[in-house]
Amino acid sequence: MPTDLPDFLTDEQRAIITAPYEHAVITAVAGSGKTFTLAWRIRQLLAQGHDPARLLVLMFNRSARRDFERKLQDVTRDTGLTLPEIRTYHAMGLRLYRRFVRDGYLPAFSEAILSEQEIQFQAWRLTRELAPAELADEIRRNKKDYVETAVSFIDRVKTTLSPVDVVFEELDYTEKHRYLIELFHSFEQWRKGQARISYADMLYEPVLAIHQTPQLQKLVANKMDLILVDEYQDTNEIQHLLLRYVAGDRARVTVVGDPDQTIYEFRGARPEFILNRFSEEFDSPLEQTLSYTFRYGHRVALLANHLIHHNSGRKDVLCHAHPGTPATEIRLHECEQDGDAVLTILAQLSPEQLADTAILFRVWSQSVALELQLLARHLPYRIDAGKGALFSREVQAITGLLQLVAGNLAQMPDADRLDIARQLLRFPHVGLKEAELDQIAQFLARMPGQWGQRLLAMEFDALPPMAGRKLRRLGETLVKLEGHQSPVASLIKRYAEDTELFEGLRSLALTHETADERIDTVVGFQRYLASLDIGATEAVIHLQALKAQAGQNRDGGVLLSTIHRTKGLEWPRVIVPGLQEKYLPYSPRQGENLKALVESERRLLYVAMTRCREQLHLITRPRGQAPHLDGDQGPSRFVDELCFPLSDQLGGHLEQASQDQTLTLEHPLTPISQRYAEREGLALATTNAQPARRDGPLWALPRLRHVIFGAGTVMTEEESAFEVRFDSGEQLNFSKKSAHLYFSPAD
Repeated sequence: MPTDLPDFLTDEQRAIITAPYEHAVITAVAGSGKTFTLAWRIRQLLAQGHDPARLLVLMFNRSARRDFERKLQDVTRDTGLTLPEIRTYHAMGLRLYRRFVRDGYLPAFSEAILSEQEIQFQAWRLTRELAPAELADEIRRNKKDYVETAVSFIDRVKTTLSPVDVVFEELDYTEKHRYLIELFHSFEQWRKGQARISYADMLYEPVLAIHQTPQLQKLVANKMDLILVDEYQDTNEIQHLLLRYVAGDRARVTVVGDPDQTIYEFRGARPEFILNRFSEEFDSPLEQTLSYTFRYGHRVALLANHLIHHNSGRKDVLCHAHPGTPATEIRLHECEQDGDAVLTILAQLSPEQLADTAILFRVWSQSVALELQLLARHLPYRIDAGKGALFSREVQAITGLLQLVAGNLAQMPDADRLDIARQLLRFPHVGLKEAELDQIAQFLARMPGQWGQRLLAMEFDALPPMAGRKLRRLGETLVKLEGHQSPVASLIKRYAEDTELFEGLRSLALTHETADERIDTVVGFQRYLASLDIGATEAVIHLQALKAQAGQNRDGGVLLSTIHRTKGLEWPRVIVPGLQEKYLPYSPRQGENLKALVESERRLLYVAMTRCREQLHLITRPRGQAPHLDGDQGPSRFVDELCFPLSDQLGGHLEQASQDQTLTLEHPLTPISQRYAEREGLALATTNAQPARRDGPLWALPRLRHVIFGAGTVMTEEESAFEVRFDSGEQLNFSKKSAHLYFSPAD
């Protein structure tokens, strides 16, 4: 073993740095210092005389490449070693593409790579041309959403060699968006006619050519001695195939990643590449681990281990806090409203601490009520997804409704009245073409009030039957609500019911998740207003003040973000709200693979929890809470899986660095706790603790007992129902909302 390695390296790091010349797959837990370890591995290989020109380092993006370049320069400083080139996948693909053009295997392309704006323009043109006529108005109103969907679909197809119709079926699009299949083919026809390529084509075209041409497979293979790939858990099919072809039979390949952190499935990433495919295709690689984290303490490590242990699609690697890692405090908050717990936490922090705190949501709609509460309390925050709740279409439309109910239209400029009229005619959409809708909006905007009566005076027989019914319903609803004196939360509830708002939003949404986001935004806004218990006039004044405050530029403050946006990041304090059966795990859809969905959601929570360094706050619903009518289904099944009391007591003991070699726990032992303690040289005992009570949803249990039908096994689960096959042979569906009345655990 070399003598020039730093003394502070762990045995695992030393084993990786000094590993023999062979294939290797390294499982690295969150915060394990893998970039530093890999840089030392390359230094070791270069010092042994390996040719840097035959050593390839692959990173997933330019930011990761720059970070690795800096680390490698730091660890090789003053050695005089020539360093290898560090490339992104796309840079390597583009180099091969140009070679194939030069050799006549692919047609020439313009060096002016397609810009995002050019791709978006073509996506917009083709969407308008190919989408069903009934979507035309919705597409014009929501151009950004439809363009983003078309562009992401084109890119997703190019992460795989599967036919486009197969990719469409794998995604969560509704049948009315089947036009995307033709859109992909039309976009490709246009692109090739212009001899242009996109960022995605830098990989897609050369890999497709290699796949179809044996001569190219021979041309690209066996040029490298060593290849090292980072973040392999985020690999998609195209990237995996490119690595396989370039490595050939000669190169020794090392891939590094963490299957437990695969959360980009919507981009084509699949954990199977690092779990199975690599080992199957690269000759029984050496399996190594980086199991020590330098980011968070024992309590978080135990929580994370207990949670992720329930996944089957993973490697059995126990994440362990390194002895030098500071303690990390953990708190599990049980409350009816997430915002109450969040505000209590934030109220104890200084401005500097606020800026070092992140609140991580499963979906953006969860942030609506909380953002409004932060504004009302003048607590600074940052948000990295647009302008925030008050600028969403849903909140603006409801604010317009409140203006109408409060009788404020007469004092408003014509242009503002026109905006409100357009918003209400689209919320939900009345089913008219845009020109006709705009004509009615301009008619209403000329009136200072009584819009409901104006709508009811229209000639409905001259309109299409469906549009006529929707306009009549809107008119009747507005007549009921104008001058409404009760609290605005009940006003919004009545408006949504009478206009069938949620059904309208769901019918025009691009995906089921988009529909849920829009509906939950309305519900979150309503909940916030319900907490104020004020009428329409006061609500309008309050919201105007909040909007003015939200529009101000501000530095610092707590960060609001989604879990998907935080991969690779960390903060001293992390708050994760929404540990309930609706968001974590996200409600399953009919026909979804329940096991795969729950495992994916478990990985998402695992990533969120492991972003913290000093404090982790998890927010759930009170134990034993029955499902609510608004879809809140009580505490998440993941809360039980965390073994929170056990993790807190054992982790706290280890963080105190006690010399006691035996610990008596007040909670039942688990295999994870025993394995963890054994690594610390700690023997565990327990009092006569009863098995932990399960407070997650009944349908998350494998076996249940019904008061009439007896014992049975849960077979499938959907958003609001689950199916049980009883031991008698009968198989029945049950509502989640009433499950607690009839079911109990079978054991």
